[in-house]
Amino acid sequence: MLKKSVRYLVAGSALLAASAAFAQAQEPLKIGFLTTFSGVSSVPGEEMYDGFMLAVSQRSGKLGGVPVDILKEDDQFKPEVATQAVTKLIEREHVPIIAGIVGSNIMMAVAKHISDKGVFLVSANSGPSPLAGASCLPNFFVASWQNDSIAEVVGQYATDKGYKKVVLMSANYQGGKDLLGGFKRFYKGKILDEIYTPLNQLDFSAELTQIAALQPDAVYAFYPGAMAITFVRQYQLSGLLKTTPLLSSAMLEAPNLSALKDSALGAFGGMFWGPDTDNPASKKFVKGFEEKYGRIPSIWAAQGYDAAQLLDSAIAKVKGNVADKDAFRAALKAADFPSVRGKFKFNNNHFPIQDMHISQVVKDAKGRYTVRTVATPLKDHQDAYHKLCPMQ
Repeated sequence: MLKKSVRYLVAGSALLAASAAFAQAQEPLKIGFLTTFSGVSSVPGEEMYDGFMLAVSQRSGKLGGVPVDILKEDDQFKPEVATQAVTKLIEREHVPIIAGIVGSNIMMAVAKHISDKGVFLVSANSGPSPLAGASCLPNFFVASWQNDSIAEVVGQYATDKGYKKVVLMSANYQGGKDLLGGFKRFYKGKILDEIYTPLNQLDFSAELTQIAALQPDAVYAFYPGAMAITFVRQYQLSGLLKTTPLLSSAMLEAPNLSALKDSALGAFGGMFWGPDTDNPASKKFVKGFEEKYGRIPSIWAAQGYDAAQLLDSAIAKVKGNVADKDAFRAALKAADFPSVRGKFKFNNNHFPIQDMHISQVVKDAKGRYTVRTVATPLKDHQDAYHKLCPMQ
């Protein structure tokens, strides 16, 4: 009788252990999503989140076959708020992965801390130059672009078009400095002036009067969030759009165009993707996004979607065991997923190597404001800093 009881006890213990293992296997994987959900830069943040969540919903709430719990945090475009949010996500929620981040000011404040804590960070937008070069990080991966690249392509386009003299404008912060530096790296003409305005400035009348007096062949500008809408609208109202081509990066996106309408028609932007990108992954994304949200997706949404797809591929490769950091890092580096941009490959610094295009604001067949790809000045483009990164 005693032996029989022991046998039942062993069998019962095994059953309980199996049940516990199953329950543990089904435990959702926590992923922090830190970005700007309020203030003048909230539109890119919301778009990134919507794109990310579209990919999650297409996989029935899973990434890599594992249920995920996405924890939203609003950095308010303030480094001190972002730092507090990161501490909460890592120390209280114990997330192994954080994704998102719009602003380079935010990224520079939190990236090293996140990587040093052994947490993986997947950028769905910001790619500041220091983190692409000597300060590159082993647990930091960029699913978008290195900041300079979306301006480098415009600099090359301006050179190809034969513009002899241009004026540059941007908000005075890391992202703006990177982009103007990128434009200058590939532009072979003369810079008449380089104008930096305070972050969150919304009146550009004085600067536009100054530009009109200089009579450049073109203007290159970069402003994030609501500043982009205000700048483009004032540029058009000043009459400059009729006489002086407006070149830009990450400003002429779908949410902005719905507000700008005719104010932006004919303006140009540099980017790695557009809604007219012709490949199966992009078509699936655009169709799914329009069905779910009822609007044309922006580049920010595409970046969020690809960030989720990158994580989906890497989590699947390690069968959900993201605690094996070396294996998970290698799985992320492999980037084995169908990117909306087509071919996708990480460089040694964990920034992408990709084609860079020029698009122009147009109306589509339904009368909606969107962008159409008009040139591909840079193919298989590598950022300017990867050789300074010691990682292989």
